[in-house]
Amino acid sequence: MGQLVPHVASGFAFTLLGLWHTVNTIKTYNLKGSSNFKVRFWYPLDQPFSKFKYLELIFVFSFSIIAIFRQFWDFPFVHLSFKVINLEHASMFLHLAIFSGFTLYNELNRSSNVLSGIDGVFAACVFSQELFLLHFHSADHNGIEGHYHWLLQVIVFASLVSVIVAACCPSNFPAALILSLLVVLQGCWFMNMGFMLWVPNLVPKGCSMRVMDNGKDEMLGAVICASEEADMRARALANLQFSWILAGILIFTGIISIKCTKSENCSSKIQLTDYEQL
Repeated sequence: MGQLVPHVASGFAFTLLGLWHTVNTIKTYNLKGSSNFKVRFWYPLDQPFSKFKYLELIFVFSFSIIAIFRQFWDFPFVHLSFKVINLEHASMFLHLAIFSGFTLYNELNRSSNVLSGIDGVFAACVFSQELFLLHFHSADHNGIEGHYHWLLQVIVFASLVSVIVAACCPSNFPAALILSLLVVLQGCWFMNMGFMLWVPNLVPKGCSMRVMDNGKDEMLGAVICASEEADMRARALANLQFSWILAGILIFTGIISIKCTKSENCSSKIQLTDYEQL
């Protein structure tokens, strides 16, 4: 995914998914209260869009398959490429496709109650494999690029811990909310990485893009800094971006929580009967 568009596209999809889960987690907790709250790893669309109840699972599965195919399609040429780095990226999306596909199959066959808890295990596998493949990545992420990827690993590790807690304690609202927020953070960080590492005008002061020719007119390489001082400044800037993005997400969450608490119609937006049927 060493390009701007794949980073931004994946990040935008993760951000939307995380925001969807954040809003629905808060609304569900407000509706059911602490005693009846149950962690969900996907949320159906309610009235008046109940026809598209499984849209989230279909979206995640479709996006994962497209992302896998994109890793092997040697754009702009019409042939396949099976490089190790492409296989690593595709494997991350493979586990996401397994989770969404298996969960969708269970829901369509009304077997979710019989296999209760399996979706949590599959969700944990998504983050564990992502962390594993990021940590032992074949690409040599050095310097500031390596720092951005290290911060990404921090997000994925925290997501893994949250999903394990949520799967083991299905009534744990903080774990469910933190997991949703971390998905948003991961999506925002993907987009931030794309812009900061692959847009020359946004590269930190004192640093520049090292572009290598791979014969396909693609930008492959990393951001390199001219001095140790510039490198330290770039790392500090990355840390600040991480903190600011997280702050923005928390502000959004606080506003949604306050609005949901004060709104009399908040609970009506998620129909209780829909959850009783699932």
